[in-house]
Amino acid sequence: MGQSLTEIAQQLKDSDKKIQLIYAFNGVGKTRLSREFKELIAPKPTEEEEQEESGVKVLYYNAFTEDLFYWDNDLDSDSDRKLIIRPNSFTNWVLAEQGQEYYIISNFQHYTSHSLIPRFNSDYSEVEFSINRGNDESIENIKISKGEESNFIWSVFYSFLELIVETLNEEKDERQTNQFDDLEYIFIDDPVSSLDDNHLIELAVNIAELIKSSESDLKFIITTHNPLFYNILFNEFNNADPRTGYKRKHSKRHRLEKLDDGTYSLVNQTDDSPFSYHLYLLNELDNAIESGDIQKYHFNFLRNILEKTSTFLGYQKWKDLLPEQTEGSREAYFNRIVNLASHSNHSGEEISVIEDNDKKVLRFLVKEVKSNYGFNPNNN
Repeated sequence: MGQSLTEIAQQLKDSDKKIQLIYAFNGVGKTRLSREFKELIAPKPTEEEEQEESGVKVLYYNAFTEDLFYWDNDLDSDSDRKLIIRPNSFTNWVLAEQGQEYYIISNFQHYTSHSLIPRFNSDYSEVEFSINRGNDESIENIKISKGEESNFIWSVFYSFLELIVETLNEEKDERQTNQFDDLEYIFIDDPVSSLDDNHLIELAVNIAELIKSSESDLKFIITTHNPLFYNILFNEFNNADPRTGYKRKHSKRHRLEKLDDGTYSLVNQTDDSPFSYHLYLLNELDNAIESGDIQKYHFNFLRNILEKTSTFLGYQKWKDLLPEQTEGSREAYFNRIVNLASHSNHSGEEISVIEDNDKKVLRFLVKEVKSNYGFNPNNN
């Protein structure tokens, strides 16, 4: 029998695990779950109440993207574009008091480009971006892409997270600030999905190392729709770390599913075997093909299966697994998958319905993959 997201949030709250990792497809309800969890831990204050930042009990990454950052696009002259930071005691502490500007910029450029330059104003309430074209030439006041913006906001949050862990690792009477003393949970909802695989792996390892270094009672919940990101975290949290005293029993892994009746199920991922992503994704493709409800994101599933299979079989390129019926057909299939599986910055585009001809291609390629490489999604 399924549960509501509120009941699942309560299940997460009742857990004694330091780390809870949750995998779910896009559109299942990860972000709504994070909101339900936040409301459960720290309900919004009434008009008569004042919310004191020093008494905050839960911080979640999604809140940073929604509440603290927004664009001033300079609609009048379209020339002075800047990202506005709605300051609070936390951002002031990270930027003004702790001087994390350099580390935030370095982290941002590491994941984007060193030619993309953010500049904070004097009170850290605005950020302008420019592109250094070399030879002392630059393009000023640009509006960065959604992916770059996501990277920048994550860089701020990650710097903030490092400081929180470091601060709470100290004895209470020796901490530089007491504003995190009541903090119980960090909820990270799908960080930076626009990264390439190499950077995504690096990010997952860095997050895992930071969380495993936490010596306080702080608990972490991470949700993601990215199989690779989940897999890295699964393995990292499943390995003991003698340096920090972290043990595999400190974490729990789940899969969030939406049932046909609109309720939800939080399925435990066992410790004795990693999550079989390729088989699970292939099963989802079979279901979509059988129902006829094929969406754009299903090409992402197919690409993920091909990438993992090519690595396992020793192919240098996953394109080589595609059928070559006639000259050039393999390249045509490859281009179609790349185009339809390209990352979108808007969830509405990720679930858009595709053309009938593309549905036929997906059906054919899934059949070929299963036939040629012996996949059986019912045998995990």
